[in-house]
Amino acid sequence: MADTREPAAPKGKAETATLAGGCFWCTEAIFSQLRGVKSVEPGYSGGNVPDPSYEDVCTGRTGHAEAVQIAFDPAVLSFHDLLVVFFSTHDPTTLNRQGHDTGTQYRSAIFYRTPEQLATAQQVIQQITADHLWRGRIVTELTPFVAFYPAEEYHHNYFARNPTKGYCQLVIEPKVAKFRKQFVSQLAA
Repeated sequence: MADTREPAAPKGKAETATLAGGCFWCTEAIFSQLRGVKSVEPGYSGGNVPDPSYEDVCTGRTGHAEAVQIAFDPAVLSFHDLLVVFFSTHDPTTLNRQGHDTGTQYRSAIFYRTPEQLATAQQVIQQITADHLWRGRIVTELTPFVAFYPAEEYHHNYFARNPTKGYCQLVIEPKVAKFRKQFVSQLAA
């Protein structure tokens, strides 16, 4: 069932961000370690097929991206700082690709929920472009949030539950290690 809520976030309450940065196993493993993050859920967003399965999304025909929905405390972690981590932990210059994962389901996207989230995303993109964080042009989609469909249960906490699997050791573990080194001051206790 789709989550289409547009949560109003009173001060001190959780806000929600929906981000796609390639494989949701990687992005879930990274964002779940940030101080101020209350929950991270892998799933699908940005497509035109209601309640798709993983197999449907893998075909590239649903229009969905593998995404994570993040509930976070803006008093601890701002949306701006969340996006700095997002842009630092995946390659936002490759269209429909992250590493060896190719297809529209692996695109870089921010599914913004408010005009403020859109403005912040535009500001962060301008900032990282000016700072030359990446050599290429940022191709991250900025798309209004419509719906989020949670992934099947076996995708949840995939890295934590499967640390010895090949993909986890070869792809996720190095990303997580780099993230932990770069953002050590923002890690949850």
